[in-house]
Amino acid sequence: MDTSIFKYGELPEFKKFTPDSISKQFPLVLEKIAEDFKSIEKNLSNYLIQNDLDWDKVINPLNEVNEILRWSWGVISHLNAVNNSESLRNIYSKFLPEIISLSNKFGQSKIIYNSLVKLKETNNFDQIKNRILDKEILEMQHRGISLQKNDQEEFNNISEKLGKLSTDFSNNVLDATNKWFLILNKKSEVDGLPERVLELMAISAHKHLKIDGEVDIKNGPWKLSLDIPTYTSFMTYATDRNLREKLYKAFVGRAYQGEKNNSQIIEEILSLRTKQANLLGYKSWAELSLSTKMAKEIKNVENLLEELREPAFKTAKIELETLNKFSKANGFSKSENIEPWDISYWSELLRKEKLNLDQESLRPWFPLNDVLKGLFKLSEKLFEIKVVDATDEAPRWNEDVLFFNILNKEDIKIASFYLDPYSRPESKRGGAWMDECLNKNNVGKKTLPVAYLVCNQTPPSKDKPSLMSFEEVQTLFHEFGHGLQHMLTTVNLPQAAGINNVEWDAVELPSQFMENWCFNKNTLMNIARHYKTGEKLSDENFEKLLKNRTFNCGMATLRQLHFAITDLRLHSNIDKHKGKTADEIRREIAKQTTVIEPIQEDQFLCCFSHIFAGGYSAGYYSYKWAEVLSADAFSMFEEADLENPEDLKFIGKKFKDTILSLGGSLPPLDIFKLFRGREPQTDPLIRHLGLSGATK
Repeated sequence: MDTSIFKYGELPEFKKFTPDSISKQFPLVLEKIAEDFKSIEKNLSNYLIQNDLDWDKVINPLNEVNEILRWSWGVISHLNAVNNSESLRNIYSKFLPEIISLSNKFGQSKIIYNSLVKLKETNNFDQIKNRILDKEILEMQHRGISLQKNDQEEFNNISEKLGKLSTDFSNNVLDATNKWFLILNKKSEVDGLPERVLELMAISAHKHLKIDGEVDIKNGPWKLSLDIPTYTSFMTYATDRNLREKLYKAFVGRAYQGEKNNSQIIEEILSLRTKQANLLGYKSWAELSLSTKMAKEIKNVENLLEELREPAFKTAKIELETLNKFSKANGFSKSENIEPWDISYWSELLRKEKLNLDQESLRPWFPLNDVLKGLFKLSEKLFEIKVVDATDEAPRWNEDVLFFNILNKEDIKIASFYLDPYSRPESKRGGAWMDECLNKNNVGKKTLPVAYLVCNQTPPSKDKPSLMSFEEVQTLFHEFGHGLQHMLTTVNLPQAAGINNVEWDAVELPSQFMENWCFNKNTLMNIARHYKTGEKLSDENFEKLLKNRTFNCGMATLRQLHFAITDLRLHSNIDKHKGKTADEIRREIAKQTTVIEPIQEDQFLCCFSHIFAGGYSAGYYSYKWAEVLSADAFSMFEEADLENPEDLKFIGKKFKDTILSLGGSLPPLDIFKLFRGREPQTDPLIRHLGLSGATK
C-alpha cells in the first residue's frame, strides 16, 4: 500500500505535509526522479544511435518527470509561502540546493539536448510543437548546456548561490516585517482610524500581550505593525503625523538593519546574475532575460517606459502642487513641506473633498461572498462557464481556504481552483499571486488544471464578514484573471497549456484585463450590495469610484515606472555602474521618476522581493507592457457596447478562444492579433490612466 504523501497528479493532502513527513519522504521522491532521469537518458541514447526519435519517445517521458518534480516541490514551496514556520523554512532551505542541482542536471544533459535538436531537425512539426522545442532548446542553452566543463561548474555554483540568496532575501523581509511593532495605549495615537482597523489592531495586541478577557476596541491597547492591511490604513487615516513618520520609516527601511540586512545580498545577487549572463554570452542579465520575452530588446522596453514616464511625470508634479495647496489650506504647517508619510493621508482628505469619496465607508458594499458571486456571474456571461463551490470536497491548508470547480456549458468539470483570501501576517507572505497546483495534461496521468489564488485582504471579524476595500476587489479580479488563463486552456500539450510557455511580459494580460471590469457599471452594480441591508451601491458612488480611478494617477503610474526603470537599469547598464551601489543608482533614477525624492531611510530595494526573490528580475516592466495589451483588449469591448449582452457574449467568446484558451501555444503577439485584428496600441492605456491631457 502506498503511504507516500507525494501523490503526483492529485490534490495534495496538505495537513499530512508536516516538516517531519516532508523530511522523511521528499528524499525518496528525489531519488526516484534521479532514477527515472537515468533511464530516460539511457533510452534516448539508444534512440539517437538508431535514429529513431519521435515526439512521444522524447517529450512525454521528460514532461512526466519534470511534472513530478514541479508538483512535489510545488507543494512544499506553496506551504512555505502560505503556512510559513521556522521548521518548514529550514526544510525548504535544506532541499533548495538539491532542487537547483537536479534542475541543472536536467538542463545540462547533452543526451537530452542532442535529442531535442535532432528531433527538431528531422521532423516537420506544426507551429505549436516547434515553438515548444525552440523554447526547450533555448532554455537548456540558458542552463549552460553549451558551456565548457569549468564554466559549467562555475555556472552551477552561481545557480546554487543565487537560490540561497533569494531565499535569505525573502526570509529577511518576512522577519523584518514581523519583528517591528508598537503597542499603542493612548486614544490620540489612533485618532482618525476606522473601527475596522482599530478592531484588527486591538485583536492583534490582545494576542501579542496574551491578555485575558474581551478585546477593547475603543480603549485599546492596539498593536501597530507592518502587515499591509494595518500599514496602508494607518498611513491613510491616522492623524498622528509623528507616528505616521515612524511607521513609514520602519516600512521603507525593512531588512536594512543588523544581521537581517539585504543590501549586501542585493549587490551579490546583481554581481552573480551578471557573471551568469556573461558566461552564456550575454552582455547583461537584462539582455539574457529579454531574449525569452515578448519585448525582445532593452531599447523596446525603455521606449515604452519613457512614453509613459513623460506624461506621468508632468501629471504627478501638478498633483503634488494641488496636494500642497490643499494641505496648507487645511491646517498643515505653512513652513513645512509635504513628506512621503503625508501623501496618503492628505490624498485621502483631498479625495473626500474633491470626489466626496470616503473609500472606507464603501467597504460594507463589498463583502467577499457577494464579490465572488458577481465575479463568477460575469465569467459565466463572458466565457460560458459555471463556478461551483466545492470547499467540502478538497483538502486545505487553512480553514479559511475555499475551493471551487469550473464547469463548461455542458456542466462538465474542466478545472478547479483554491482561494486563500485573508491576511495572516505571522505565517503567510504579503502580496497576492496565482500559482499552479495541477497542470492540464492529456498525456500519461490525465489531470485537469487546478490553480492557487492567494490574496491578503482584510479578514472577517466576530460580527462582520470580510468587507473588502475597492482595491482588494480589483486584486481578486486580477488573480482570477491569471487563474482563468490557467484553467480555460484548450491546448492539449502540457508544455504550452495555460500559463506555460507564455512570455513573461504577456502573462499579466488576462489579469489586468479582468481588473477593467471593476469599472464597468453593470458588473459593479451587480456585485456591490450592503452586507446588512442588501441595498445596492448608488449611481453617485459608482461615478465617484470611476473618477477615483484617475485620482493621483500621475503619482501612481510614476511609482510603477520608478520600480520598472530601476529594475531594468540595475540589470542592464553594467559598465555605467562601476563603483556605485544599487541604492545610489536607484536614487539617480528617482530624479526622473519621483516628485518627492526618497528620504535617506528609504531602502525600498531591500524589500523589493519581486526582483530579488521572485521571478521579475529585469521583468518588472512586464506589468506596464501587459497593461498596454490588456487596456487595448478591453477597448474592443468598449468600442462595441458594454451594455449589449449579445456583443459581450460574442467578444467574450473570442477573448476566451484566443487569449485564454491558446496559452503558450503561439507567440503572444500572434494571439493578440487573432483577438484584436491588429497590433497593440498605447492610447487606450494612456486614456485609462487619465494621462491623455499630459501627452498633448
